[in-house]
Amino acid sequence: MPRPTRQGGPVKSPAAPRLPSRLEPAELWRDGLEDDATVKRVVYAGTSFAGAHAEAFEAEGCRFEGARFAGAVMRQSQISDSVLDTCDFAELKADDVSLVRCTVSGSRLTGSSWRAATFRDVRFENGKADHALFRECRFHGVAFEDVPMHGVDFQRSEMHHVRFTNCDLTGAQFAHLAAGSVRFEHCTLTDVGGAASLRGVVVQGPGSMELALSLAREAGIVFE
Repeated sequence: MPRPTRQGGPVKSPAAPRLPSRLEPAELWRDGLEDDATVKRVVYAGTSFAGAHAEAFEAEGCRFEGARFAGAVMRQSQISDSVLDTCDFAELKADDVSLVRCTVSGSRLTGSSWRAATFRDVRFENGKADHALFRECRFHGVAFEDVPMHGVDFQRSEMHHVRFTNCDLTGAQFAHLAAGSVRFEHCTLTDVGGAASLRGVVVQGPGSMELALSLAREAGIVFE
């Protein structure tokens, strides 16, 4: 993965989803999570995709309300210009997927796995992502707001214009992260791994001291 310029410049906010004004109720016989399926301008209300497997699935201009993806498997799929509200992604396995201009609100990503995924103009807010795995992912124009992320794994990922606000990142892993224009605002950064890879990020609030202690620990410094 190419390494971006390391600088702490201003962070751009994610672009909002271009959601159509009129959406039709989804019909699973036509709009299910299936291989090579393309769905547009529908609402999934309380739909269960638990345990489903899909490759090359595409959703555009859709709304997912209370949808359940727990234990599902998605590969080489894309969701764009969509809103995902109070969804359950726990233990989802999503490889080489893309989220573009999406808002993920009040949703649970606990234990989900997103390998080599792309997140562009995505806002995660008021959800949970403890122990989620985001290895070798690309983040551009992404905001995490009020999301507990204990033990989250961002190793070998790439971040441009990413902002974390009021997030608990205790035990998060950042080894080999490539960071450009990344900010942590009022976040908990206790016992993070790979702290040296956060060179160039901006930290506002108490997390700055916590991060300094993690850097010292990695350098073998002992305080008495």
